[in-house]
Amino acid sequence: MIYLIKDMRFIILLIAVALASCQSNEEQGHAHDAAGGHINEGSEIPTVDATVWTNKTELFVEYPALIVGKTSRFAAHFTVMDRHQPVREGSVIVSLVKGEKGVRHTVDGPSSPGIFKPSLQPKEAGVYQLIFDIKTPAITDRIVLKDVPVFASTEEAIKALGNEEEGNSISFLKEQAWKIEFQTASVVQGEIYDIVTTSGIWKVSPSDYKTLVASANGQVNFKSTNLTEGSKVKKGQILMTVSSAGLTSNNLSAEIDKAKANYQQSKSAYERNKKLYESKIVPKSEFEQIEQNYAIAKSTYKTLNAGYSAGGKQVIVPFDGYLKSLSVDNGSFVEQGTSLVVITSHKSSLLETQISASYSSQLQSIHDVWYQPNSGSWSSLNKTGGKIISVGKEVETDKPLLSVFAQINEVVEMPEGSFTEVQIALGKSVKATIIPKSALLEDYGNYSVIVELSGESFERRPVTIGKKNGDQVEIKTGLSVGEMVVTKGAYQVKMAAMSGAVPAHGHDH
Repeated sequence: MIYLIKDMRFIILLIAVALASCQSNEEQGHAHDAAGGHINEGSEIPTVDATVWTNKTELFVEYPALIVGKTSRFAAHFTVMDRHQPVREGSVIVSLVKGEKGVRHTVDGPSSPGIFKPSLQPKEAGVYQLIFDIKTPAITDRIVLKDVPVFASTEEAIKALGNEEEGNSISFLKEQAWKIEFQTASVVQGEIYDIVTTSGIWKVSPSDYKTLVASANGQVNFKSTNLTEGSKVKKGQILMTVSSAGLTSNNLSAEIDKAKANYQQSKSAYERNKKLYESKIVPKSEFEQIEQNYAIAKSTYKTLNAGYSAGGKQVIVPFDGYLKSLSVDNGSFVEQGTSLVVITSHKSSLLETQISASYSSQLQSIHDVWYQPNSGSWSSLNKTGGKIISVGKEVETDKPLLSVFAQINEVVEMPEGSFTEVQIALGKSVKATIIPKSALLEDYGNYSVIVELSGESFERRPVTIGKKNGDQVEIKTGLSVGEMVVTKGAYQVKMAAMSGAVPAHGHDH
C-alpha cells in the first residue's frame, strides 16, 4: 500500500510538469515541437522559410505554404545589413507574380521592430515569383524569391514539403540578434598577398604642422588657463598675446602710433601732390618719390597693426587641430622671432617602419601597407589613398634595417611616437577565399566560424586559415564563397548552442 501511494504521487508530479510545459509554450507566442521547431497551430499546412541577403538588407521570411484559396500570413523579418539593426519604419509590398498576373499586399509599417506581416491568397496553382519591395526613409530595396510553388490543395503541399526537421543547427532568433552588437559578412573571393610582419612608429607629417612665432618683443599672456600640449584648437582662436606695454624700448604700441602718424602724413602729401602732378605743376620724379614714401608708410603701419589689440600682438590659430608643443610659459618675456607653439592638424601622418635588408630587391614594388590607426582596427594605404614616400637604400652597422616611410591620409588616434603593428604586402597576389578576421573563433590553436544558414539558424564550422592581410584572413577549407559568417556576436551564438535551451520567440506566426 505504501508503494502505491508513492507511485500515485509520482504520476501527479508528471502531470503537473506536463501542464506547466504546455503553459510555457503558450506564453512564448506560438507552439514549438519537441525539438524546438515551429508548429503551425490549428492547421496541417507546412511552414516555409527563406533567407536572402542583399548589400542593403537581409530578409528572413516565414509563411504557411501557399495554397489556392487559402490566406497565408507572412512574418517578414527585415534587417539593415549595416550594424544589423531591425527596420523600424517604412512600408513593404509583397507580390506573387506569374507572367503578367498576380496578387499583392501592402503593409505601411512593421507590427513590431523589424517584422512586417503582409498576407496573400493565391488564385491559381503554379510556380511564381515572390517579390518583396521595402521602402524606408533611409533605404529602398527589392528582394525576389524565384520558383515559389502555389499548391492546389493542402494534401499536395504536405506531400511535396513533408515535415522537415531542423537538424542540429543553432537557433538564434532575430529578436536576440537585434538586441546585441551583431554583424554578418559574406564570404568573398579576393586577392591575398605574401606579407612581411613588422612594426612602425607614428610621426607627424612635416606638411601637417606649423610653428607660430612671436612677431614682436614683449610679455606672453595666455588667453586660456588650460593651454597645454594636446589641447584641441580651432581656426581663428586667439591662443595668447605678446604685449610690450611698459617697455622703454621696442614698445610696440608706441611704434604703431608713430607708424600711424607717418602713414597719415604721407597719405595727405600723396593726395595733395597727386592733384598737382595731374595739373603738371609737380614734376614726375618728385611725385614718384612721394608715392613711394606713402606706400612704405602704409605697409609699415598695416604690418605692425595686424593682429594687434589693446592687450598686445595676438597669436592666432591658422587651422583646426591640436597643440603639438608649447615652448613658452605664461608671463615670460620673448623676443621677436621666438617659437611659441606648434600646431598640427593630424589630417595626415607619417608612418616609419623598418624591414630586413634581405627584402631590398622587393621593396620597389610594395603593393600595400596595413597598419592600425587606432587600437584594434586595421586600415591600409590603398584603402585611404596613402602612398609610399621613400624606401631606404643603405644600412649601417648600428642600423641594420631599411626604413620605409609612408604618408597616411586619415586621422590617426595613436599618439605621436607610439608603435603600431605593420604588414607590408610583397610579391604577386593570388585569388583566395576571404573573410573578416573578426569572424574567427579560436580554441587552442584550432579555428572555427559561425555560419548563418538562414535568418534564425546557425552552425559552428571548423576552418583552416592561411595568410592574413590586415583585417582579412584567407580560408583554405571549411567555407564557400557566398556563405554568410558572423563577425560580431559569434560568441553569443556559441553560448546559445552550449546552453541547449530553446529560445522563446518574441513574435507569433
